[in-house]
Amino acid sequence: MLFLDVDGTLIPLGTPMAAQPGMPHGHTPAPALPADAHPLLHKIDPEHGRRLEALPCDLVWATTWTSDANDVLAPLLGLPTLTVVGWPDADEIGPLHWKTRGLVEWAQGRPFVWVDDEISHADQQWVSTHHHGLALLHQVDPRRGLTEHDFTVIGSWLRRTR
Repeated sequence: MLFLDVDGTLIPLGTPMAAQPGMPHGHTPAPALPADAHPLLHKIDPEHGRRLEALPCDLVWATTWTSDANDVLAPLLGLPTLTVVGWPDADEIGPLHWKTRGLVEWAQGRPFVWVDDEISHADQQWVSTHHHGLALLHQVDPRRGLTEHDFTVIGSWLRRTR
Protein backbone atom coordinates (compact mmCIF):
# COMPACT_ATOMS: atom_id res chain seq x y z
CA MET A 1 0.00 0.00 0.00
CA LEU A 2 1.24 3.51 -0.80
CA PHE A 3 -0.07 6.47 1.22
CA LEU A 4 0.16 9.50 -1.05
CA ASP A 5 0.30 13.13 0.06
CA VAL A 6 -0.51 15.95 -2.39
CA ASP A 7 0.91 19.38 -1.47
CA GLY A 8 4.69 19.31 -1.84
CA THR A 9 4.52 15.77 -3.23
CA LEU A 10 2.32 15.79 -6.33
CA ILE A 11 2.12 19.58 -6.37
CA PRO A 12 5.66 20.98 -6.06
CA LEU A 13 5.85 24.19 -4.06
CA GLY A 14 9.04 25.52 -5.68
CA THR A 15 10.01 26.76 -9.12
CA PRO A 16 8.01 25.86 -12.24
CA MET A 17 8.22 22.19 -13.22
CA ALA A 18 10.01 22.72 -16.53
CA ALA A 19 12.90 24.48 -14.79
CA GLN A 20 13.54 21.76 -12.22
CA PRO A 21 16.42 19.33 -12.45
CA GLY A 22 15.65 15.67 -11.90
CA MET A 23 12.24 15.69 -13.58
CA PRO A 24 11.53 12.81 -15.94
CA HIS A 25 12.48 13.55 -19.53
CA GLY A 26 9.49 14.64 -21.55
CA HIS A 27 7.52 16.16 -18.67
CA THR A 28 3.99 16.79 -19.89
CA PRO A 29 2.37 19.98 -18.62
CA ALA A 30 -1.05 19.73 -16.98
CA PRO A 31 -4.02 20.51 -19.21
CA ALA A 32 -5.62 23.96 -19.14
CA LEU A 33 -7.52 24.50 -15.89
CA PRO A 34 -10.52 26.65 -14.98
CA ALA A 35 -9.73 30.12 -13.63
CA ASP A 36 -11.03 29.20 -10.15
CA ALA A 37 -8.84 26.07 -9.86
CA HIS A 38 -6.21 25.66 -7.12
CA PRO A 39 -3.42 28.09 -8.07
CA LEU A 40 -0.72 25.40 -8.13
CA LEU A 41 -2.55 22.65 -10.06
CA HIS A 42 -0.67 23.60 -13.22
CA LYS A 43 2.46 22.18 -11.57
CA ILE A 44 1.10 18.63 -11.50
CA ASP A 45 2.84 16.29 -13.93
CA PRO A 46 0.02 14.17 -15.46
CA GLU A 47 2.61 11.47 -16.20
CA HIS A 48 2.84 10.79 -12.46
CA GLY A 49 -0.53 9.04 -12.62
CA ARG A 50 0.78 6.41 -15.03
CA ARG A 51 3.93 5.97 -12.96
CA LEU A 52 1.97 5.63 -9.71
CA GLU A 53 -0.41 3.07 -11.21
CA ALA A 54 2.55 1.03 -12.46
CA LEU A 55 3.83 0.58 -8.90
CA PRO A 56 3.05 -2.86 -7.43
CA CYS A 57 0.79 -1.60 -4.63
CA ASP A 58 -2.60 -0.13 -3.78
CA LEU A 59 -2.66 3.67 -3.87
CA VAL A 60 -4.37 5.52 -1.01
CA TRP A 61 -4.81 9.29 -0.66
CA ALA A 62 -3.22 10.46 2.61
CA THR A 63 -3.88 14.17 2.31
CA THR A 64 -5.93 17.02 3.71
CA TRP A 65 -7.51 17.20 0.25
CA THR A 66 -9.58 14.18 1.40
CA SER A 67 -12.25 13.34 -1.22
CA ASP A 68 -11.30 16.42 -3.28
CA ALA A 69 -8.22 14.44 -4.30
CA ASN A 70 -10.49 12.06 -6.21
CA ASP A 71 -12.65 14.85 -7.61
CA VAL A 72 -9.85 17.20 -8.71
CA LEU A 73 -6.52 15.37 -8.85
CA ALA A 74 -7.38 11.84 -9.98
CA PRO A 75 -8.80 13.07 -13.33
CA LEU A 76 -5.71 15.25 -13.94
CA LEU A 77 -3.49 12.24 -13.29
CA GLY A 78 -5.64 9.69 -15.10
CA LEU A 79 -6.11 7.76 -11.87
CA PRO A 80 -9.23 5.89 -10.83
CA THR A 81 -11.05 6.82 -7.63
CA LEU A 82 -8.72 5.91 -4.76
CA THR A 83 -9.42 5.11 -1.13
CA VAL A 84 -9.00 8.16 1.11
CA VAL A 85 -7.61 8.00 4.64
CA GLY A 86 -10.05 9.50 7.12
CA TRP A 87 -8.35 11.76 9.62
CA PRO A 88 -9.27 12.07 13.30
CA ASP A 89 -10.15 15.50 14.67
CA ALA A 90 -7.28 15.36 17.17
CA ASP A 91 -4.33 17.73 16.87
CA GLU A 92 -0.90 16.12 17.18
CA ILE A 93 1.41 18.07 19.48
CA GLY A 94 5.15 17.49 19.45
CA PRO A 95 7.66 16.37 16.85
CA LEU A 96 5.49 13.53 15.49
CA HIS A 97 3.57 14.38 12.30
CA TRP A 98 -0.19 14.44 12.84
CA LYS A 99 -0.66 11.76 10.12
CA THR A 100 1.77 9.21 11.54
CA ARG A 101 -0.39 7.40 14.11
CA GLY A 102 -3.38 7.31 11.78
CA LEU A 103 -1.40 5.80 8.90
CA VAL A 104 0.07 3.08 11.11
CA GLU A 105 -3.41 2.30 12.42
CA TRP A 106 -4.80 2.26 8.86
CA ALA A 107 -2.04 -0.11 7.69
CA GLN A 108 -2.93 -2.65 10.42
CA GLY A 109 0.50 -4.29 10.26
CA ARG A 110 0.57 -4.50 6.45
CA PRO A 111 3.64 -3.24 4.54
CA PHE A 112 3.30 0.36 3.40
CA VAL A 113 5.06 3.30 1.81
CA TRP A 114 4.24 6.80 3.00
CA VAL A 115 5.22 9.50 0.49
CA ASP A 116 5.10 13.00 1.97
CA ASP A 117 7.20 16.15 2.18
CA GLU A 118 6.82 16.52 5.97
CA ILE A 119 8.21 13.23 7.29
CA SER A 120 10.75 13.60 10.09
CA HIS A 121 13.15 11.42 12.04
CA ALA A 122 10.55 11.33 14.86
CA ASP A 123 8.05 9.76 12.45
CA GLN A 124 10.63 7.21 11.29
CA GLN A 125 11.40 6.24 14.90
CA TRP A 126 7.75 6.02 15.92
CA VAL A 127 6.80 3.84 12.95
CA SER A 128 9.76 1.51 13.47
CA THR A 129 8.68 1.04 17.10
CA HIS A 130 4.88 0.83 16.66
CA HIS A 131 4.34 -0.73 13.22
CA HIS A 132 4.78 -4.50 13.09
CA GLY A 133 5.19 -4.71 9.34
CA LEU A 134 7.59 -3.30 6.79
CA ALA A 135 7.37 0.43 6.12
CA LEU A 136 9.14 2.96 3.95
CA LEU A 137 8.65 6.58 4.96
CA HIS A 138 9.86 8.45 1.91
CA GLN A 139 10.32 12.19 2.22
CA VAL A 140 9.97 14.21 -0.98
CA ASP A 141 11.60 17.60 -1.48
CA PRO A 142 8.57 19.94 -1.44
CA ARG A 143 10.25 22.37 -3.85
CA ARG A 144 10.50 19.65 -6.51
CA GLY A 145 7.75 17.16 -5.70
CA LEU A 146 8.08 13.59 -6.94
CA THR A 147 11.10 13.03 -9.18
CA GLU A 148 12.58 10.16 -11.15
CA HIS A 149 14.78 9.36 -8.15
CA ASP A 150 11.75 9.12 -5.84
CA PHE A 151 9.97 6.72 -8.22
CA THR A 152 13.13 4.59 -8.43
CA VAL A 153 13.51 4.37 -4.63
CA ILE A 154 9.83 3.63 -4.04
CA GLY A 155 9.54 1.09 -6.87
CA SER A 156 12.69 -0.73 -5.77
CA TRP A 157 11.48 -0.97 -2.17
CA LEU A 158 8.06 -2.25 -3.24
CA ARG A 159 9.56 -4.92 -5.49
CA ARG A 160 11.85 -6.12 -2.67
CA THR A 161 8.93 -6.44 -0.23
CA ARG A 162 6.68 -8.52 -2.50
